[in-house]
Amino acid sequence: MAKTALVLGATGGVGGAVARALVQHGFSVRALVRDPAKLSATAFEPARGDARHRSDVIAAAQGADVIVHAVNPPGYRGWAELVVPMLENTIAAAEAAGARIALPGTVYNYGPDAGAVITEDSPQNPKTKKGALRVAMEERLAEAAARGKARVLIVRAGDYFGPQPGNSWFSQGLVQPHTRIKRIVYPGPFEIGHAWAYLPDVGETFARLLTVEDRLDRFARFHLRGHWLEPGVEMAHAIRTALGRDALPIRTLPWALLRLLSPFNETLKEMMELRYLWQQPLRLDNTRLKAFLGEEPLTPLPDAVAATLKGLAVT
Repeated sequence: MAKTALVLGATGGVGGAVARALVQHGFSVRALVRDPAKLSATAFEPARGDARHRSDVIAAAQGADVIVHAVNPPGYRGWAELVVPMLENTIAAAEAAGARIALPGTVYNYGPDAGAVITEDSPQNPKTKKGALRVAMEERLAEAAARGKARVLIVRAGDYFGPQPGNSWFSQGLVQPHTRIKRIVYPGPFEIGHAWAYLPDVGETFARLLTVEDRLDRFARFHLRGHWLEPGVEMAHAIRTALGRDALPIRTLPWALLRLLSPFNETLKEMMELRYLWQQPLRLDNTRLKAFLGEEPLTPLPDAVAATLKGLAVT
């Protein structure tokens, strides 16, 4: 029988990529959504509900083998108040259903002291609010796994990018969706390396791991190397090439202006906190993932960037 996955955040970039990959691997995918009409063009079974309501998540998770927790607060507002409680709802649902929780992770967990190459067991000393929340989420999941009623899979990756618009540096910083861009704005020093994760590759990685879920540790963590670009400005050059506009100017992000405006804008304040991720190299070591799967799914960079720009309607 096909396994069933409940996906929280199936209409988003990461959740959607994981959900589509699971369908390709034979999973029956159920999506928790406030508006089922958003799933009209998908192969997902809609489950009406809200990830903020524990009863909704528990009801939707009945019979599920996996719960993919890829949900964010509506409008990305109220992170501090909502992120951990929503995860607690997922934990309660997983414990009730006997399901494994799959969490797409980030590098926000790691502070400037993490070093240039980080493994799954590197120390997590974040210096940002989002980083502290990420650490708190993983701690809650570790506690749940230790209780023995739920199992956990975490796959950490660098900056996400892909054909679906979302809250990412690529689609909100380097380029602007639905425009003919006049310049590429690169956030970091051109020579510093940077890690990127193409969303279809992230989805495929989760799907391959969950296909052999019984082989995973109760609390399993893997790093996706993704596209490690050094120098980091190689991503801007890849955008130029994909657009066929090799003379497109590459500009640096005006951090000084952002610093002046950040006291009046929460998003800009968070961007300033995360600036260190662009100022130093932070490469994810995927040795554990390759040992387990044999290889890491990786779409060639030119193909990934071209598909992303097409999906974002960037010319």
